[in-house]
Amino acid sequence: MAPLSLPTPHRWLKLRPALWLWLCLLAAPLHSFAHEVPNDVRVQAFLKPQGRTLQLLMRVPLAAMQEVDFPRRGPGYLDLVRAEPALRTAAQQWLADNLVLFEEGRPLPAPQLLQARVSLPSDRSFVDHEHALAQLQGPRLPDTLDLYWSEGLLDVLFEFAITSDRAAFSIEPRFRRLGLKVLTTLVFLPPEGASRAFEFHGNPGLVHLDPRWHQAALRFVEAGFRHVLDGSDHLLFIACLVIPLRRFRTLAAVVTGFTLAHSVTLVASAFGWVPDGLWFPPLVETLIAASIVWMALENILGANLQRRWMMACAFGLVHGFGFSFALRESLQFAGSHLLSSLLAFNLGVELGQLLVLVLLVPLLDWLFRRGVPERAGVIVASVFVAHTGWHWLLDRGEKLLQFQGPVLDTAALLTAMRVALVVLVFFAAAWAVRQWWLRRRA
Repeated sequence: MAPLSLPTPHRWLKLRPALWLWLCLLAAPLHSFAHEVPNDVRVQAFLKPQGRTLQLLMRVPLAAMQEVDFPRRGPGYLDLVRAEPALRTAAQQWLADNLVLFEEGRPLPAPQLLQARVSLPSDRSFVDHEHALAQLQGPRLPDTLDLYWSEGLLDVLFEFAITSDRAAFSIEPRFRRLGLKVLTTLVFLPPEGASRAFEFHGNPGLVHLDPRWHQAALRFVEAGFRHVLDGSDHLLFIACLVIPLRRFRTLAAVVTGFTLAHSVTLVASAFGWVPDGLWFPPLVETLIAASIVWMALENILGANLQRRWMMACAFGLVHGFGFSFALRESLQFAGSHLLSSLLAFNLGVELGQLLVLVLLVPLLDWLFRRGVPERAGVIVASVFVAHTGWHWLLDRGEKLLQFQGPVLDTAALLTAMRVALVVLVFFAAAWAVRQWWLRRRA
């Protein structure tokens, strides 16, 4: 029997890269498991300008700092005796480096980290600024406390140098990497006036904490424009208006009536003149789907211009409620310019609609000129739209049935009277404008 031969040193050198590769592959799952990205992360912050300094208090779960090795002991308890350097590293790399503050449009220099400490998951000191500041300036947790590192909360206090506490401040947080879903709640405490609360998901971009009217208007014009292009139900409704008409002068009155109608209900929703029950949003979504089906069927049977104008106004009121639901989260960025922001949002919606008309009308004209018979083309396109809207109607109607209907009390009757009054005033004004226009044409 031949003796067993061991690899020579030369052969060990050849095998070493492969062995290292296997070791890395085996260690990778353990490392990724130890630094698993959390699903839901909530960041709490208070921002207070005072004199020549700007205080920023923040609270973030330690589990969101995936690349920081916090010192541990025992089965995974956080070693509070040796945790100070790791806490400061986490505050710098995950918070300060992903945050930019502006004063009058100028970026502020890097902040100074004054405090970084750990809090229990049951701590409720971040309910307001005073308790949060007292928590950061109070005694630390005892060194012998048994606290799993992934359950702790990191509380930090940053300080920025500013020129005046009455300047216009803005912030650009980039905390999306902290988790799969990151929700940031920020409370801005100016030296004068009431505090302002903000809530945004992921990376919201530049947020003006006390916006000028033109800053708020530009933001809402962009929001309205994007909402039209991203809203498939709104695009289908515009397609229903365009398919049988396809003439800009004919479409002008119809689209204008639709815009004025959804502007009325959008403003009414912003001022709280609509029901606040859980059943109302799915009801509006169901009515929007029904409006698409109705308009598509009307195209198939034969569209009448006068009836089309009235239906566009009626369904515009419904679509305005839908716009208000999409706008609720963005109204926090309007500051004290609520009405101008709503008008700017409507302007953005109108610009988006005009873009759709400019693209869709020539496209349909080209298709009908290429040999598709006019009536057959209108019917085929409307059938496709009706089919899509019908599926939406069934799905949204099923969701609507899961909610309890409105309770007929005094508050509900008062809200219904307000909505009815807004609708009656709008249709009376629209009828008067239309009669004036017909007399002028005659």
